[in-house]
Amino acid sequence: MNASSAAGTTAQAPGEAPHRSGFACFVGRPNAGKSTLTNALVGTKVAITSNRPQTTRHTVRGVVHRPDAQLVLVDTPGLHRPRTLLGERLNDVVRTTWAEVDVIGFCLPADQKIGPGDRFIAGELAELKKSTPKVAVVTKTDLVTSEALAAQLIAVDRLGKELGIEWAEIVPVSATEGSQVELLAELLVPLLPEGPALYPDGDLTDEPEQVMVAELIREAALEGVRDELPHSIAVVVEEMLPREGRPADRPLLDVHATVFIERPSQKGIVIGPKGKRLKEVGSTSRRHIEALLGTPVYLDLHVKVAKDWQRDPKQLRRLGF
Repeated sequence: MNASSAAGTTAQAPGEAPHRSGFACFVGRPNAGKSTLTNALVGTKVAITSNRPQTTRHTVRGVVHRPDAQLVLVDTPGLHRPRTLLGERLNDVVRTTWAEVDVIGFCLPADQKIGPGDRFIAGELAELKKSTPKVAVVTKTDLVTSEALAAQLIAVDRLGKELGIEWAEIVPVSATEGSQVELLAELLVPLLPEGPALYPDGDLTDEPEQVMVAELIREAALEGVRDELPHSIAVVVEEMLPREGRPADRPLLDVHATVFIERPSQKGIVIGPKGKRLKEVGSTSRRHIEALLGTPVYLDLHVKVAKDWQRDPKQLRRLGF
């Protein structure tokens, strides 16, 4: 049974607007606010957010359910000039995603002037087929004055004209304050093809639970190590099993996970003095995992060195890239 038939279809009343469904992806340079925007539109945490650039490594689909449409959001890693094999693979993921979606949202932060990274991405967008609508989303509007925002909107319009991109819309939003997020959804819907829902009502993501749990642990691990280890952390969930012999009304899920770093010297940074840092990572991520899965969790965390994993094809495969 395909997703459409599993989701069920409702008969359309005469004169009623047709139901639309399709895929939209947000692109932009690292830290342009793509994951935060995905979470704001879906209304829950499906993409990991961090003020570390280059946090997202998997395309996460978040599903926005509306009476008139189903909008499936694909969150991509930030496109950037790659310096490692991991970087090259992440860029390939972005380009493959672009080719398969119905509409593309290009995120440009309001608080930063359009730079070489934005131009690089806009140049790539200009090469894509004209039939894929492109929406310019000016993010983080809460960080600037109305004058600065107006200047950025004009700059974005000009960028499109320079490169021959016809923006379907230019929308300013603040995902953290929820400003104009609903408007963005309303503007994206008419750009989707007509069709039945692709996912059952209530589904918010099709990302496997194990991947999401690993992402939540990685987000917590990134949180305190600001500049030391921006890209050196990977997390693998080895197993997730219900604890045997527990009463039905008091279940417990055992989660065993490994945090991988690239060099022995990084181990101390992640673990912290007397294991304090790793304990914090464990308690923070456990709270988020319990909220995600709706069940109490026992989290067992270990830290291991996978030497230079970002540059090693074999290690990248083992870590799921």
